[in-house]
Amino acid sequence: MSLSFLKDRAFLREMLTIALPISFQQLINASLNMIDVIMVGQLGETSIAALGLSNQVFFVFILLLFGLTSGMAIFTAQFWGKQEIDPIRKVLGMSILITSGIALVFTLAATLIPAGVLGLYTKDTEVIHIGASYLRIVGLSYIPVAIATSYIATMRSIHLVKLTVIATISALVFKTILGYILIFGKFGLPVLGVRGAAIGTASGWTLELILLLVLIYTQKTPLAANPLTFFSFDFPFFKRVLTTTLPALANEMFWSLGITTYNAIYARIGTDSIAAINVNATIEELGFVVFMGLGNASAVMVGNRIGAGKKEEAFETVRRVVILSVLSAWTVGAIVILMRDAVVNLYDLSPSGEYNVRMLMLMMACVLWVRMFNFSTFIGALRAGGDTRFALVMEICSIWLIGVPAAYVGAFVLHLPVYYVYLMVGLEEVAKAFVSGWRVYSRKWIHDLVNV
Repeated sequence: MSLSFLKDRAFLREMLTIALPISFQQLINASLNMIDVIMVGQLGETSIAALGLSNQVFFVFILLLFGLTSGMAIFTAQFWGKQEIDPIRKVLGMSILITSGIALVFTLAATLIPAGVLGLYTKDTEVIHIGASYLRIVGLSYIPVAIATSYIATMRSIHLVKLTVIATISALVFKTILGYILIFGKFGLPVLGVRGAAIGTASGWTLELILLLVLIYTQKTPLAANPLTFFSFDFPFFKRVLTTTLPALANEMFWSLGITTYNAIYARIGTDSIAAINVNATIEELGFVVFMGLGNASAVMVGNRIGAGKKEEAFETVRRVVILSVLSAWTVGAIVILMRDAVVNLYDLSPSGEYNVRMLMLMMACVLWVRMFNFSTFIGALRAGGDTRFALVMEICSIWLIGVPAAYVGAFVLHLPVYYVYLMVGLEEVAKAFVSGWRVYSRKWIHDLVNV
């Protein structure tokens, strides 16, 4: 594992220029999400479980958006490498149309049948009742979230990361402050509990879109054009983009369904188990901060290099980012282990819930480096290089042939505690690491999609 590339200042400068703002954005997002869970956590384990399961709907939704927008960002990054602006705007238009369609479906489900949706995860009527009140409100913000996600993915691929950071962090801070006021009824307002958290969240996501549009046009960015021009693409170009993008969308759909299945299994182990999983998830999100920046920086840099015809540089970029990700994961894992007691003390949990959280954090820390290896190769190489079909097959096989069966056996056959079931799920990450590592080394993932 050669670290000589750390002397390459041009590489480090380019990577950090993209990675640091994204990591900072993710840090604020994860920190404020943890504060949300802590605030709702003062209402008890049932409220934590209700918030967590309600957010599973948003989790599936945002992953579908991520799959679609990151698939289309393959093209915008490569077109940016060629310095062609008009196709970038057209790809953005396609992204807005399709993500808005997806958002409409989720909005109707969340606002019209929230209890039915939550019933897929748990049979606890109190959890469903509380969660449904949250979901009805948050669902109203799904279309603004979809449009904002399309803009953010495109802006990152053309190196406008700082503007996305300003908009997102401002919205997150507003969401958290408003949520605090409404959850606990500050300044003479009524105590709304979980519904207050929902109003804060929906307002924050809507504000994010407004701020993005203001910054794009006031700063006269390449996307500051007549929006009607975004939708002037022809069918052959639309088909060409979708051919690469749809496998990425399907990938996230099957992956999100797998994660949802895991959480449904955890929930059926017990309410204290799913509450512990939700607490652990906030720590995971914090732990992912560094890697979100590295992975997305790799994706942008790889796409730019492929578009510029520099395929070997694209491979070397991935190799360097993978090394940095694994080293960082070992460090973050050690910090997570040391902070377990401090985290548990932030929540109002039962003794069994506290023990579950401690053990889940230990398991998470042990497998983090494997997961980060996969994230770096998957997002920073396979998807960035347009190898979306191979990535789709690999993801489906690892989750549905290894991960889900392992979770089922652990929970319902062996009747293991939730933290051992969580560890068994990690088997799919180990299998995926071997396959993705081989694929990256073969260089078969590098597809030039714009110089054709």
